[in-house]
Amino acid sequence: MEHTDGFVSVVKKALPATVTIVVSKKFGEIEKEATEQYPDIPLWLKQRELGFLRQQTDKRGMLKVGNGSGFIIDPSGIVVSNRHIVSDVKNAYTVITNDGQKYQAKILARDPLSDIAILKIDNGGTFPFLSLGDSAHLELGEPVITVGNALGIFQNTVSKGIVSGLSRAITAQIDARSPIQEIHGLIQTDAAINPGNSGGPLINSTGKVIGINVAIIQGAQNIGFALPINTLKRDLTDLQRYGHIRQPFLGVHYVTVTENMQSRLKLPADHGALVVSPSPYMKSVIDKSPAAIAGLKEHDLIVECNKELISAEKPLGELLEKYEVGDTIYLTVLRKNRTLSLSAKLTEKNG
Repeated sequence: MEHTDGFVSVVKKALPATVTIVVSKKFGEIEKEATEQYPDIPLWLKQRELGFLRQQTDKRGMLKVGNGSGFIIDPSGIVVSNRHIVSDVKNAYTVITNDGQKYQAKILARDPLSDIAILKIDNGGTFPFLSLGDSAHLELGEPVITVGNALGIFQNTVSKGIVSGLSRAITAQIDARSPIQEIHGLIQTDAAINPGNSGGPLINSTGKVIGINVAIIQGAQNIGFALPINTLKRDLTDLQRYGHIRQPFLGVHYVTVTENMQSRLKLPADHGALVVSPSPYMKSVIDKSPAAIAGLKEHDLIVECNKELISAEKPLGELLEKYEVGDTIYLTVLRKNRTLSLSAKLTEKNG
C-alpha cells in the first residue's frame, strides 16, 4: 500500500532515536525518606510498605521510581530530556533504546532555568539520531508529531497534531526542589502529550526536532506544551564552550501583570513584572543577587528592561534571555508613586 502521508517516513526515522529513561533509587534512600518525611505514619504500616518495596528491588538494591522520554541528537550518544526527569543527583538513570538495549546514563548538564537536561550514553559505536530544526520561525497550523513512552507503559507512542500557539507562558514547578516559576516561550500543540512521554521530541514534517515535550494542562484536552529547540541549541553551545550551561541571573521572583491583575491589586500599570515571593518561605529578592544589589524590593513593578516593555507577550524572563552573563541591564521600576531607573549586572545562575 502506498502511503501519501509523509509523516510515515518521519516516524520511521524518529522511533530509533527516541528513548525511554528509567529512574531508580537506592532502597536505603527510600527508607530514609520515609522516616524523615512521614513521621506520623505508624511504624508497623511503614515497615509493611517498605517490606513490599524491598521485594521489588533489583540486584543492585535499586528500585524503579519513575520514567520519562528522551531523544538522541548525536551519533556519539548525546541524549536530551527534561530536567525534572533527572533532577535528583542521588538517583540512577537508565536509557533504554528502541531496540531494547539498556545503558547507564551520565548527566552532562541540567539547565538551571529551563526544563532541559543533557545526558550521555555509550555503546562503543554510534547511535541513530535526530537533527535539530529551528523554532524561531514556526507557523500556526504547522503539522507536528510527538513520540514518547506514554504513561510509562506504551513505548513508541506517536501522536500527530499542529502548532496551536506560540510564545505561551505557564506557571509550573519544574521539579520538587524548584520554586513555582513562570515558564515562557513555549510551543502549544494539540498533539497528545501524556505523563511519561514528556522529554520526547516534537518533530516537524521534515523530520527535524523543533521542541521538547514538557507539560500538559490537567483537566484540559488537546493542550500540550514543548520547549523551543533553540533553547537547547544555546545550552549545547554553552556546554561545548564552558563545560556547563550558563544562564544570566537577575535574582528576583515575579509574576507577569495582566489587566485583570492590575484591577484586582490596584497596580499602577497593566503590564510589567510584579516582584513577589512564590511562597512564605522564600524571599522575593534573593540576597546578594544582582536584583538585591540594584535595590529592587518586594512589590516593585518592573515595567521596562533596556527600554523594552515587559508584558504577557514579552515577559521579563524572555527579555533576559537576550543577554549574557556580565551584561548590565537598565530597569524602569514603579514603586508606589515613584518611577525609578535601576541598573543590574547579570551574574551566572547556578544549580
